This record gives sequence, structure tokens and C-alpha cells, in this order.
Amino acid sequence: QDNHKLYKQKLEELTKLQDGISSSIARQKKRLKELSLSLKKCKAHVSPEQQESIRETQSLIKERQNVFFEMEAYLPKKNGLYLSLVLGNVNVTLLSKQAKFAYKDEYEKFKLYLTIILLIVSFSCRFLLNSRVTDAVFNFLLVWYYCTLTIRESILINNGSKIKGWWVFHHYVSTFLSGVMLTWPDGLMYQMFRNQFLSFSMYQSFVQFLQYYYQSGCLYRLRALGERHNMDLTVEGFQSWMWRGLTFLLPFLFFGQFWQLYNAVTLFRMLQHPECKEWQVLMCGLPFFILFLGNFFTTLRVVHQKFQNQNKDAKR
Repeated sequence: QDNHKLYKQKLEELTKLQDGISSSIARQKKRLKELSLSLKKCKAHVSPEQQESIRETQSLIKERQNVFFEMEAYLPKKNGLYLSLVLGNVNVTLLSKQAKFAYKDEYEKFKLYLTIILLIVSFSCRFLLNSRVTDAVFNFLLVWYYCTLTIRESILINNGSKIKGWWVFHHYVSTFLSGVMLTWPDGLMYQMFRNQFLSFSMYQSFVQFLQYYYQSGCLYRLRALGERHNMDLTVEGFQSWMWRGLTFLLPFLFFGQFWQLYNAVTLFRMLQHPECKEWQVLMCGLPFFILFLGNFFTTLRVVHQKFQNQNKDAKR
């Protein structure tokens, strides 16, 4: 009982300490933001020597913001809109490094195992089974997989993972697409698109497996060198840190992205078919087109920025 009382007392002290640090960080961030805005206004009206001083100050502000980001990863924070809708006002911040890394590793293993399962199921539906029931099971698995990914990614972001906006948003689009595919009734339109969709799903799972296998090895090496954050994750796309050693994945990614465009074009053409009455044709075509645009231009921007940086380094 004495130990339990001491435990509750320490918990209350911890909560007070967390609240104090959180409010202190919020005040400091507000002041840094005001200072940063003031420096931007002054920059256009100062001498070259003063501009150099302003750049140094801005660099220090950026460093301080990174320090605050690291500190906030260990403090409770309000859930975003999505987590609040799904989980309510539950604190999902993990307070120890070990707990954070364990959750991140579990997330990576979940992605790997489900990718393998989805590859096997899509292969079975494409070549061994031709039933709307098994197709529905596959599409339900996709909906559950992407829904779970979005929840886990939101929790990881709360715990310090830096996941780029599009690579999170595209999972919401994929969830919607899988849900529409699940509701698509069997018929001529569905059968016209079925084999193409299952073939695409097989290829997508294969590429995702390749990405996980090579990205995890690359991240491990970069973390050991201190060049990447410990909470960085593998993604279903291409980021700047993958430039060294993973450029061979780009052709696979671009092929998959143009396959998404091909799926969208196929579905839009099906709209002109005289027997096309299902709303699912249009509602599947639009997400495929959005996925192509987002994946293609995000990847293209990363490649373009990398070439620009290399040119700047060469000039120096």
C-alpha cells in the first residue's frame, strides 16, 4: 500500500511537471515565431553584414524548434481531429524511448506481414478463385489494413515520427477506394475491371515488400550514422534520404504510378459503356487518378530537389 501511495504521488508530480514544461514550450515557440516574423520583415532593409547575422539567428531558431520537437515527443499532447474521432480524448503519447521504438517496430512488422498476406490473397483471387465472396474478403482486408495504418501513423506522429503529409493522406484515399471496391456489386462492369485491379494489387504488394526490405536496411544504416531520426518510418514512396542506395526502386515506383493512371483511364472509359449504371465506376476512377497525381508529383519533386541540391554542391 505504501508503494502504491508513493506511485500515485509520483504520477501526480509527473503530471504537474508535464503541464509546466508543455506551457513553457508553448510560450517559447510563440516568442520564436514572433522573432522569426520580425527577422523576415527586417531582412529586406538591412546591410549585407546584418543579413549574415540574421541568417545565423534564423539558423539558431530552427535548431531551437528541432529541440522543442524532440522534447514534445515525450510530453502528452492533444489528439488531432482523426484520432479524436476514432479514439476520443485518450493520451497516446508513449513516455519512454523503448516503448516508442517497440511501437514503431510493431508498425513496421504489421506492414510487412499484411503486405505478404495481401500478395498471397490477391494472387489466389486472380488465378485460383473467381468468386465475388473471396473478392469481398480481399477488399475488406484492404479496408481494415488501410484504416489500421492511418490510426497507427497518427499515433506515431504524436510520438515524434516525421511522416510527410502526402504519404499519410494517400492512405485515407486508399481506404476510401477499397471501401468502394467492397460495395461494388458483381456484374459486367465489375468483371471487366476485376482482373486488372487484382493484377495491380499483386504488383503493388510486391513493390511495397521491396520498399520495406530495402528501406528498413537503409534507415538502420543512416540511424547508426546519426543522419536520420530514430522514429523515421518506411513509406510507400520515395523520399530524399533514399537517394543513396535506393534509386533502383524508382522505375518500379513510376511503373506502379502509371498503372494507377491506367486504372483511372480504364474506369473513365467504362463510364461510356451503355450498360454502366454503377456509381462505383466513377468513385473508383477518381481515387485512382488522385493517387497517381499525388504519388507521381511528390516523387518527381523529391527527384527534382535532389538534382538541384547536387548542382548547387557542384558549383561550390
